[in-house]
Amino acid sequence: MLAVLGFMGVLALVTGLIHLYLWKRLIRDTTTPGRWRRAGGIAALVLAVLVPATLVGTQAGLYWLAWPGYLWLAVMFYLLVTLVVLEAPMLVARLVLRRRVTAAEPTTAAPEPVLVGAAGPADPPATGAVTAPDHDPARRLLLARGAAIFAGLTATGITGYGVRTALGPPQLDRVQIPLSKLPRSMDGLRIATVSDIHLGPLRGRAHTERIVAAINRLDADLVAVVGDLVDGSVAELGPAAAPLRDLRSRYGSFFVTGNHEYYSGVEEWVQEVDRLGLRVLQNRRQEIQARGGVLDLAGVNDLDADPAGTGLAAGPDFAAALGDRDPSRPVVLLAHQPLAAKQAASYGVDLQLSGHTHGGQVVPFNLVVGLAQPVVSGLGEVDGTKVYVTNGAGFWGPPVRVGAKPQISLVELRSA
Repeated sequence: MLAVLGFMGVLALVTGLIHLYLWKRLIRDTTTPGRWRRAGGIAALVLAVLVPATLVGTQAGLYWLAWPGYLWLAVMFYLLVTLVVLEAPMLVARLVLRRRVTAAEPTTAAPEPVLVGAAGPADPPATGAVTAPDHDPARRLLLARGAAIFAGLTATGITGYGVRTALGPPQLDRVQIPLSKLPRSMDGLRIATVSDIHLGPLRGRAHTERIVAAINRLDADLVAVVGDLVDGSVAELGPAAAPLRDLRSRYGSFFVTGNHEYYSGVEEWVQEVDRLGLRVLQNRRQEIQARGGVLDLAGVNDLDADPAGTGLAAGPDFAAALGDRDPSRPVVLLAHQPLAAKQAASYGVDLQLSGHTHGGQVVPFNLVVGLAQPVVSGLGEVDGTKVYVTNGAGFWGPPVRVGAKPQISLVELRSA
């Protein structure tokens, strides 16, 4: 309970500070005191409340909040990024404007003529300096409005492009990965890999059907669904996940849990996925006999599972999945987070297939993701273990993808 309250407190603080900054740059700096400024302040307050209300409300079943709330979250993000980038040139422009105005305005008043009569001067001579204004209010207002219009057009344009990309069909990424232990008879074994489908308030059954159809067209040997299938319970999303029963492959379809399964009732989802025909690799491995060779396919629960949990809710157990096996065989590990490779490498894993990162989902957020995960997208290596990270076929939060298109990956194993 305290953790939830702490998260809500931090969320409210960050959201409030961001909207205070947006109000200052987009409302206060671009308007004069009056009804327009008051209306803008009210709008900023409503939007500030909308963000945490959406994040909390969609978890409580208030799905009508999803579209307006998540779209504003995306626009807000790109408004913030654009305005922060503009801060430096805006500062330079204001300094130049102030210099020009100061140079144009005399700082010392010219001496005025004095009438001298018998009684002496009528008025004492003027002394002291007359200070010029440090800026031109009209030009400063014009500058602020120009920046606000540019930021608004940029944020809405990028968000519109991102929505179109996120809701479009996933692209296919084909990658060949050599494994030194792979028997020559298994050369060319193909694994269709998909992650982060994220069925939820914004994506339903049609999304699953499109992904299943795309995978089936690949005619793969194996199918690997590496976590974050859902954002909701089986009761809410069971019909949306049902098309997974139509997945086709020569040697089976497999699933490992992602962190979002643990927010959505992992026990029920593991049973449901198993009922749909996908074998759930919960801290275990499966021997794959194909083309006269043998490969170990292993899977571990997500790193965010409760380490002290038991049964279906248990945390990752690398020893159970990878220990006491024939080291001469190649092993491919399914693990939702790329970070799992740091532990998997000590067990001699040849290749790990992961998702979780969404490829960053929205630039420049991919730079932040890179601080937490060793590989953000594509093929990398962690302590001698090859790690391939697919961008995911869905999205979380805003229905926006910028710089990281939705993706299904066909991993072709080659004998080195």
